[in-house]
Amino acid sequence: MPYGIEFRSVVITLAILTGIGILILYVSYQARFLITGPQITLRDEPAVRQNVRTIDLTGSATNISHLQLNGRPIFTDPQGDFVAAVILENGYTTTTLTAEDRYGRVTTVSRTFVYSPSSFQN
Repeated sequence: MPYGIEFRSVVITLAILTGIGILILYVSYQARFLITGPQITLRDEPAVRQNVRTIDLTGSATNISHLQLNGRPIFTDPQGDFVAAVILENGYTTTTLTAEDRYGRVTTVSRTFVYSPSSFQN
């Protein structure tokens, strides 16, 4: 019966190694959020040149604990989507979205807009 003992130990060793491999893959898969850090994605970006005073920035933020627009906190829905109103100054305006995760890593997205009201207002 020496062959039975060797075969059994090989099967047990392979089962243990397979379990360890699956565990490593699972931990690596779940760690992707820790590795990537906070992310901001803007959707339907407004044009740079605007003739209206107020515009909306829409997008989504993932892996965040705090989200700010020009230093003012904005909030996301449970899916991470947000809508933030921006009031443009005369001329040139820079908006900055800042996202921070729970480990202190920061991601910033800046956009510039130029407000030029039409010359002929009715």
